[in-house]
Amino acid sequence: MERPVLEAIESAAAAGEQAAVATVVATIRSAPRQPGAKLVVTERGRLVGSVSGGCVEADVAERARALFAGARPELVHYGVADEQAWGVGLACGGEIDVFLERADPALWRSVRALLDAERAGTLFTDTATGEKRLVPGVAERTRLREDGVFVEAVEPPLRLVVFGATAAAEHLCAYGRELGWRTTVVDSRPGLLTRERLPSAGELVEAWPDEVTDRIDARTAVVSTTHEERLDLPALAAALRSEARYIGAIGSRRTQERRRAALAEQGFTDSELERIHGPAGLDLGGREPAQIALAIAAEIVSST
Repeated sequence: MERPVLEAIESAAAAGEQAAVATVVATIRSAPRQPGAKLVVTERGRLVGSVSGGCVEADVAERARALFAGARPELVHYGVADEQAWGVGLACGGEIDVFLERADPALWRSVRALLDAERAGTLFTDTATGEKRLVPGVAERTRLREDGVFVEAVEPPLRLVVFGATAAAEHLCAYGRELGWRTTVVDSRPGLLTRERLPSAGELVEAWPDEVTDRIDARTAVVSTTHEERLDLPALAAALRSEARYIGAIGSRRTQERRRAALAEQGFTDSELERIHGPAGLDLGGREPAQIALAIAAEIVSST
């Protein structure tokens, strides 16, 4: 769930404003946003987030005014745009169902608290009545049920743990920040692990890889950028022993084979070693640190 949306609801409440929340609950064909995407509209006309990338946001904002005046929540269907008219529609050829409601600050505050605690949960919304229920625990698959209840996964953002205080690590953290990830760079070398060299990292941790295993779980992407076996191997071994969602390591194919052989000697099986993306990143053809980081960020997105 996008944090700026939650922050917009909270700031509106603090200013004494009402806010409306529009949520995509179903899509057909090439819809620009997926179920769960949100747009917040405040009484003063501020818009945060999106439900269609610009196609229907103006209409949603108009409908929000009715909500502020006391109208009931509503489920609105947006279809293909008529190119001969000035109507509202989706020029991409898709269709979306959007649920509009007034924001309950207390409920959304509970959602934010769950995410701040890095816990998962499920938010249930009855699109017929507007009744909502937040259930902490496992995040169910986001979907619109046949009974009209929208089931929405509430999950903390992906955690990116980068081993190695390198130039690629800085660029990767910068991309991760834009994607809403929580980023951590781990290195045992204090001379390299500085805020000056890594201004985009959310957290800097001076430690050896086996000292930070508690930070790696099923919501974590792990990337080793060190080029040094004394750091690479422990980092990859720690990731392989975890439920990490993505494991990547930069370096040539020859380097990758050498790493795999060393890890096999530690007892890791071929199927376990297949979890490692190496060389990490989609093949975009770039070789500069920023280009390598972009390729890795793209691969993480495609893999998670």
